[in-house]
Amino acid sequence: MRDKAALPKGQGRLFIGAGLIAVLLLAALSMMVGKYGSGPGPVFDALRQLVTGDGADHVLSTVLWNVRLPRVVAAVIVGASLAAAGATYQGLFRNPLVSPDLLGVSVGASLGAALGIFLSLPVLAIQLAAFAGGLVAVLAVSAIGALVRERDPVLTLVLAGIAIQALIGAGISLIKVLADPYDQLPAITYWLLGSMTAITRFDVLSILPAVVLGLVPLVLLRWRMNVMTLGEEEAQTLGIDTLKTRIALIAGATLVTAATVSVTGIVGWIGLIIPHVARMLVGPDFRRLLPAAMLLGAAYLLIVDMLARSIATIEVPLGILTAVVGAPFFLWLLIAGKRGWS
Repeated sequence: MRDKAALPKGQGRLFIGAGLIAVLLLAALSMMVGKYGSGPGPVFDALRQLVTGDGADHVLSTVLWNVRLPRVVAAVIVGASLAAAGATYQGLFRNPLVSPDLLGVSVGASLGAALGIFLSLPVLAIQLAAFAGGLVAVLAVSAIGALVRERDPVLTLVLAGIAIQALIGAGISLIKVLADPYDQLPAITYWLLGSMTAITRFDVLSILPAVVLGLVPLVLLRWRMNVMTLGEEEAQTLGIDTLKTRIALIAGATLVTAATVSVTGIVGWIGLIIPHVARMLVGPDFRRLLPAAMLLGAAYLLIVDMLARSIATIEVPLGILTAVVGAPFFLWLLIAGKRGWS
């Protein structure tokens, strides 16, 4: 059944266009926010200096190029990726409570990063360990699902994900107990809360291939996702190879989640809340839902990142702000929502 609150097709496209403009405006505003504050004029001059090499504040140019621009680009990529993964998981499992954390990708990445920090590895090695940890966790959940074939495959994956998350969570707790309380433990804790403080241009470039590769199946199979939301038997009746489609979609959503989490830490609630908002605005059609969710996710994380570096004397971890905003909004959805899932 079509969501009564969804926009008509033409208005849905108009919303997506407006969302793109909003993301660009927020990105421009984000370039002006920070401890080294500046207005549009100096920022424009500084950006011009990056091209011409003269005529602007050298300090501001350095801040924009080395600090703010990587953060802005990272916020757009991470927000859009987590929202796309959340929309995919929710549609694939036909469950509005599903998020990218379902199959253990975030907690697996956390274990990899915590282990890397505990072993005093360099930053790049920690990011690779986080990326590998997220993928290994999902592979473990998928292997359990493959072994238990006589039961509901979706329910099996969910239950396996819960068990793997509990097991990995115990491992993270053990590492925190053993870690140096003056050096390693604060770093592990801060990473688990999510932050883009140390994002560099190299970090952004390093995750781009994985993000693009993960988004490809989500975009190419977006029409099949609409069929998959009808249920396993209905999709097979309509000629869809549900197993291959499910594997491709889960792999793509997992890859983008693992890649983004590996450089920012855990940024919760985006993959859970943003797809709900997008679905309320443009409806459940995945062909419109996917770009709408990505634009909303990018805009949301840009706003959260600006708040993180401006509301206090020290930078507030992203995970705290996304939880403060996301949890009450989700409770409102539960209380006020009267329409069905689809």
